[in-house]
Amino acid sequence: MKDDFAQNLRLLCSYHKSIADVCRQLNINRPQFNRYLSGRFMPAAHVLRRICDFFGVEPHEIQLPHSQFQRLVQVRPHQASTSPAEQDTISRHIDHLLHAGHQGLDRYLGYYFEYYLSMSTPGQLIRTLVCLERQEEHVVFQRTERMRATQHQPPCHNRYQGAAVMLSDRLFLVDYETLNRHELTQTILFPSFRNRVTRLTGLRIGVSDNSERMPCCTRVLYEFLGTDINVRKAMALCGLHALDDPELDPSIIAAVSNEMAPHEMHFRARHNTGG
Repeated sequence: MKDDFAQNLRLLCSYHKSIADVCRQLNINRPQFNRYLSGRFMPAAHVLRRICDFFGVEPHEIQLPHSQFQRLVQVRPHQASTSPAEQDTISRHIDHLLHAGHQGLDRYLGYYFEYYLSMSTPGQLIRTLVCLERQEEHVVFQRTERMRATQHQPPCHNRYQGAAVMLSDRLFLVDYETLNRHELTQTILFPSFRNRVTRLTGLRIGVSDNSERMPCCTRVLYEFLGTDINVRKAMALCGLHALDDPELDPSIIAAVSNEMAPHEMHFRARHNTGG
């Protein structure tokens, strides 16, 4: 199996300009990747998934006998088929969007608690920590979830990174899950029309973080914490909370509840008049 995997991996790499470029895009160091190419080692499950997602194959496919895998790959399109001109065009569009949308975001920089009803644990509210910061002309952010598999296990942290833009009079935040790269999330927020930012409301769309991976949309609230906080203490407050938790502000629970009025034909955000 190792020999077939190694041959199959070398075949996939041959469609790219260099091994170094593949390693850079996968964020795997070259010596470690060379061990996979030589057949001496098999990658861990999460690394294998990342490799397969990058090349557009499934884990069971990349371990097929080499002759069978070769036939499979020949009939599929490859990422390397995208011309440099097309890649440049895509990059220009993204850069233009980020440049056009960075104006007016400075007043929103800092830390927030994010609240929404959990997609993977229905009936509970999740609080995460979000940090928006400027990097040169762009505004980027990190969203961190603090979760426990069971009550007696130590918490783990899921991190999402992305970019924020303001287009017309709405804030758009798009991020991806950084470990397995199996989720994109979009959040759209109303801006604040007050001198001081306190709360922002809107909608968040993503997938549930469980085996179901159900696409979901939920109301969301961002509570501004400041530009300089104790991150460790803030993270300790993050995680899942019961809706009757006395520590939760009832106005937050009301803001993120997902009821629809009988006359409503679409699931809509709730404007935060106190933001």
